[in-house]
Amino acid sequence: MPLLQVIVLGIIQGLTEFLPISSTAHLVVIPRLLGWPDQGLAFDIALHVGTLVAVLLYFFRDWLQVLAQGFGIPATGDPALQRNRRLLWLLVLGSIPAGLAGLLFQKQAETLWRENLFVIAGTSIGVGLLLWLADMVGRRQRDLGHTNLIDSIVIGLAQAFAVVPGVSRSGSTIAAGLFRNLDRPTAARFSFLLSTPVIAGAAFKDFYDLMKHEGGFPADMRVPILVGIGVSAITGCAAIGFFMNFLRRRSLGVFVLYRLVFGIIVIALAVFRH
Repeated sequence: MPLLQVIVLGIIQGLTEFLPISSTAHLVVIPRLLGWPDQGLAFDIALHVGTLVAVLLYFFRDWLQVLAQGFGIPATGDPALQRNRRLLWLLVLGSIPAGLAGLLFQKQAETLWRENLFVIAGTSIGVGLLLWLADMVGRRQRDLGHTNLIDSIVIGLAQAFAVVPGVSRSGSTIAAGLFRNLDRPTAARFSFLLSTPVIAGAAFKDFYDLMKHEGGFPADMRVPILVGIGVSAITGCAAIGFFMNFLRRRSLGVFVLYRLVFGIIVIALAVFRH
């Protein structure tokens, strides 16, 4: 696998996993535009591991506090987390729908939906409009200390729809959080914390499939895998930091516009292919 392809795909994964623009859609469309072959399961695992490292590093202190409080261990740190000592169990509950969706629809997600550019275009545009509506009507009154059971269920169900390419895990969950009247940074923070077990589960499932069907990592993929993990982890950390700071000052309008333009480009690509 050429080093340039490894670096480009690692950057794409790190950016688009956490910005609300869909990593899967970009990892399908951009290699097709560049004429690159499918990167394969082994490299997909590397990208998942890289983004898992990114979210764990960025939210390391948050996770320590969440885990401690979830098991009744006194912990100091973020005041909002201190006000919500059951957050760990809300995140566990919210992860269940996405886990079930991944198990039930993995085959369709990796074949039928992934290969249909019209599906990717439609979800890119549709969720973009949903983000715009959520940003407009959400009252943005609550922080992480006031998230509750209903928030966990609604945002967890939204995350389940991210199994469809083009939806975007962060896009769907942030929109749901805004509809639940969370403020923008809180919606993103809850989204990223909620994504952690799902990204870990996806990486584990892909690794299991690789060991079962292909006998492990190909010898010629070891360097690309290490580079892919490193690039996606570094880019992912940078993307999270940028996005969290961005949401403290600005709306989601630029990402809505990007999704609409991206969807139109994908439609044009699909028509051109046919």
